[in-house]
Amino acid sequence: MIKLLEIQKTLVPQVVEMMERRYIVLRQISISQPIGRRNLSTSLGISERVVRAETDFLREKGLISVEVSGMKLTEFGETILEEIKSIMEDVLEIPKLEKKVQDALGITKVIVAPGDFNENNTLIKEVANYAANYFLSILKDNDVISVTGGTTMKAFADAVKSNKHYDGLTVVPARGSFGFDVETQSNSIVSSLSKSLKSKLELLTIPDELEDEAMESLMKVPGIRSAIEAVKRTDVLVFSVGRADVMADRRDLPDDIKAKLDEKNAVGEAFGYYFDKDGNIVHKLSTVGIDLETYSNIENSILVFAGDDKVDAFLSVIRLNKNVVLVTDEASARKILKNTSKF
Repeated sequence: MIKLLEIQKTLVPQVVEMMERRYIVLRQISISQPIGRRNLSTSLGISERVVRAETDFLREKGLISVEVSGMKLTEFGETILEEIKSIMEDVLEIPKLEKKVQDALGITKVIVAPGDFNENNTLIKEVANYAANYFLSILKDNDVISVTGGTTMKAFADAVKSNKHYDGLTVVPARGSFGFDVETQSNSIVSSLSKSLKSKLELLTIPDELEDEAMESLMKVPGIRSAIEAVKRTDVLVFSVGRADVMADRRDLPDDIKAKLDEKNAVGEAFGYYFDKDGNIVHKLSTVGIDLETYSNIENSILVFAGDDKVDAFLSVIRLNKNVVLVTDEASARKILKNTSKF
């Protein structure tokens, strides 16, 4: 099939171009359904006239249905999309890109969702789906799963769907809570993920940042001590990475600390540590949960992010542990490849 597509690319390139366009339209409807034509046009950055022509074709072929709420994939459409996904990834040369990034970084595996998150923010759902599929493929029933918080991790948890009961598996927050958005805090994400996996869970119902004296007192509370001990036994860690400036604002750090991060050229944050572009720690918060020693010893880590503005943050963190599976969008993967000459 791939050889045939390569021949078509040479002899009848418009056929492959049309197939790519219809695949992209079909995939975007799947991600955003129900969705109207105008929103679909905006998401994909193509004219409403082209969207109308392509969706009319897909509807006539029984791949989508058009309802008052918007367009949705039919069961037949979902089947076709799944069947052509790997073919289209080959056409778009995604496997080659994945291998190049993996070799450049020296990490375990790279999984790339076609597209550019910065041009289409709904792509985070597709990145999350790729991460969820890989995550489910490596789960063992007695694993301890640690998960951080944030919007990316919420999308990941929402994407995890399983009919299996993981009775022996435990899901724990990799860190305490911070911020005011309850839905994206690690405890909420752990609760959602545990329900999807029908597993046990532990919760860390304490702030992410605590002084040593307060932490010592809280460790006497059985539930908190149990959760922190579970984090130290992590078998699979799922986490994201943030830009140093964005995370400093989100944590509402004092101005003098922000000035220090700026002075020392901090680019990334993970687990309460701030790093410069060479992976050096330039500032550390007194946080609860996973630390660098625990992270560096975890054999199965899944790092998920989307948006090429986070590439420098990612490269600052990835030096700490190469036993990592990266899941990201195509534009970010290409920027990683460009920047690895300095890695």
